[in-house]
Amino acid sequence: MQKYLIKNIQVVNEGQIQTADVLIADGRIEKISKQIDTGNTACTEINGEGKYLFPGCIDDQVHFREPGLTHKATIGTEAKAAVAGGVTSFMEMPNTIPNALTQELLEDKYVIASKTSLANYSFYMGVSNSNAAEVLKTNDKKNDVCGIKIFMGSSTGNMLVDNPNTLDNIFRESELLIATHCEDETIIKRNLEKIKAEGRELVPADHPVIRDEEACYASSLYAIQIARQYNTRLHILHISTAKELELFSNMMPLKEKRITAEVCVHHLHFTSDDYATLGNRIKCNPAIKAPFNKEALWKTLLDDRLDVIATDHAPHTWEEKMEPYERAHAGLPLVQHSLSLMLFYHKKGVISLERIAEKMSHAVADCFQIKDRGYIREGYYADLVIVDLNKQTTVSKENILYKCGWSPLEGMEFPASITHTFVSGHLVFDNGKFNESKMGERLTFNRR
Repeated sequence: MQKYLIKNIQVVNEGQIQTADVLIADGRIEKISKQIDTGNTACTEINGEGKYLFPGCIDDQVHFREPGLTHKATIGTEAKAAVAGGVTSFMEMPNTIPNALTQELLEDKYVIASKTSLANYSFYMGVSNSNAAEVLKTNDKKNDVCGIKIFMGSSTGNMLVDNPNTLDNIFRESELLIATHCEDETIIKRNLEKIKAEGRELVPADHPVIRDEEACYASSLYAIQIARQYNTRLHILHISTAKELELFSNMMPLKEKRITAEVCVHHLHFTSDDYATLGNRIKCNPAIKAPFNKEALWKTLLDDRLDVIATDHAPHTWEEKMEPYERAHAGLPLVQHSLSLMLFYHKKGVISLERIAEKMSHAVADCFQIKDRGYIREGYYADLVIVDLNKQTTVSKENILYKCGWSPLEGMEFPASITHTFVSGHLVFDNGKFNESKMGERLTFNRR
C-alpha cells in the first residue's frame, strides 16, 4: 500500500490537541512525532498546516437497506456518503429484506460489503420472537460480529420482539453486546387510539405525542431490568427523552459499564418545534421530542451518562416521506453529515473537538471492544479524517451522496469541511474525489 506522511497537523486524540506529523504505512499508523523525516523512502506528503486530524468516526447504528430495499439505498452508496462525511466504520441493522435472522443471511451481508463498501463494516444479528436458538449461535462469532439487535418497539421492518421468553433467553445466554430499540408498543397504541378518537387527520406534529416519553422510558427500564438480572452487556440505542436519562450512570469508566447508551445527532439538533417546517422529513422512531429533551441530552452527553454519538441513518425515498403522516416512512438520512453537524456545535461553543473525537470514535471503539481502531495510536489502523475548520460547506442536492437524494439538513451551512478520509490506510476521499480501488475491512473485536 502507498505510504502517506501528514505534516504539521493538529492531532485531536485522547483528550488532547497536539501538533505532529503522522506516518501511514501498510494500512496502519506507523509513527506519530513532532517531526518525521522519511529520507528517500517513497511517500505521499500531505500538508496539514492549519487543519485537524481526527480518528475516523465509527457509527454504531445505520440502515443501509441492502438486501431487499435497494430502491432506497445500498451498502455501496451509503458507505460512500459515510466516508465523505468522515465516518470510516459502520455497524448496520438487520431489518433488511430478508431480515438477517439466520447466520447465513447475516454472512450474506458481509459478502456484499466486502465487494462494495468503501468504509469498514460490521452487521448486527437480528432477533425475532422465534429465532433465539439461531441468534445464540452468534456466540461462536463474538469477535467477528458487532452485536445482537432487538427491536423492543416496532419500527421499519416488522421485527418487533415482545415475547418475554425470547427476551429472557437471549439476555441470559448472549455473550455479545445486545443493542436495543426501546419503545413500549402498548403505550404507543394507546396514545394513537386516543388521538384518533378526536376524529381528525393525523399530522407529523402528533408523532412525539404518539411515541411519547413514557413509551421510551417504560421500554428502556424493562430492558435494563432484564440486563441487570443476568449481567447482560446492554447498549440502548437512540435515547431521545430527558426521563430516560435517570436510568444511566457516569459513576464508572465506560470500559467498566455493563449498560451503555447512545444518542443520535438528530435528537441533539432538531426539536418538536421543527415539525412545523420539516414535517415528515424528521419523522423517525423514536420521535424527535420537545426542546427540553434536547437540552437534557446535551447535558448528559457531556457528563458521560450518554456514551456515544451515532446517526441511525435511515434513508427513504422522497415519495415515501411525502405520504400522509400515517403512511410516511420513519427515518432520516444523516451519515454524511454527522461529523459536520457536531463541528457546527463546536463552533457554537457547545462541545469541544476533543469530546467529538471521544464520543464519535474512542468511546464507540471502547463500547464495542473494536480491535485496533477508534484512536490515533501507533500500530492502530489508519482510519483518519482531516478537517478544515475554516472552509464552509452548505448541504445541497448537488453534494448529497445518499441514494435517496435528500437530507433534512438541506440549506444548512456548516463552518467546516472534511477534506481527506483514510480507511485502513487507504486515502479513499481527497477533496471531493474518491479512490475506489480498495474496499473497507470487516471490523473485528477483542472479546473474551
